[in-house]
Amino acid sequence: MLIGVAADAHDHVAMVRRAVERFNAFGCDAVVFAGDFVSPIVLPAWRGLNCRMVACFGDNEGNEAGIVGGMRILGTVGRPPFGHRFADGSRLLLAHAADDLAGGADGDHDWSVVSHTHRPKIGVDKAGRPVVNPGELCGWVSGVATVATFETATGEATLHEVARVDRGR
Repeated sequence: MLIGVAADAHDHVAMVRRAVERFNAFGCDAVVFAGDFVSPIVLPAWRGLNCRMVACFGDNEGNEAGIVGGMRILGTVGRPPFGHRFADGSRLLLAHAADDLAGGADGDHDWSVVSHTHRPKIGVDKAGRPVVNPGELCGWVSGVATVATFETATGEATLHEVARVDRGR
């Protein structure tokens, strides 16, 4: 399965739309979002996905009740860390911050997704399992909106630039 990975939208609706276009063009079977929607204003843009979404809350959500309501249409949202099993049997551990993974790092997963730093990074944990940080979708900090894809069959993750963001500087 090809899984799209995004995080840290921070209400940047235009970048969410671009990410949805990319994920649909890639033919993603699901999308994982690692927190910081910030508000439900971005959820209608996610509705353009051709697949379901699995998401966790970040540390900057202003209206969690609104996000929960909007996610009922898109997929699943929960408090990190939590696990998710995809249709192919692959097991994800999803968290916003890497520190959150400690609460779920019992080995019952094949790969994990974190964000929070706004810096994209693909690596491995102490057990050699892939860890994907897609960077920031908003582009507010770095000036570059990024997402990632993860192929569950091979364990290969790839970072993708969505757009350059004018930060008004």
